[in-house]
Amino acid sequence: MGMKAKIALGAVVGIVVIGAVSANAGDGDGDTGSGSRTSAGADEKTGGAKADGGTQADGASDAKPAEDKAVEKASQAEQFKTFVKKNGSANERDAVSHVTKVQGADEQNDILDAADVYTDFTGGIMGEGTGPAKLIASAFADWKDSENGLVTVYDADGELLGNGQF
Repeated sequence: MGMKAKIALGAVVGIVVIGAVSANAGDGDGDTGSGSRTSAGADEKTGGAKADGGTQADGASDAKPAEDKAVEKASQAEQFKTFVKKNGSANERDAVSHVTKVQGADEQNDILDAADVYTDFTGGIMGEGTGPAKLIASAFADWKDSENGLVTVYDADGELLGNGQF
């Protein structure tokens, strides 16, 4: 009887854990996720008024949500480049212009987040890309925020150039 009770208890715990994980997995992905809550909060901070003088309740369309959707559909590398183009320094913009691919930036759980940034630099850790890799990692930390994230920057051959926390 003790063995059957342990198996039943283990099954119940497993189902609860799976349910909790799948409930949290959709928090930032859908229209009701944190992304839409952030933009709604930003609109509320300005008093609910739009740039054309209308209010949130009048139902007029706004160009900003269309731009947000276009950015969401862009690759992670394009999203990163767009962010740095708007918010980065001249040196960061120059370094990020060499980025060819970004992986792992869209899936974060604040436990152990790892993102990879690939560039067109050559020569590995002794090449020309080591300095810009630190700028890329710094710009990435400005773009994404995690409690325990690590971004790694690679050259064109997949050799390590540098890394940083984000």
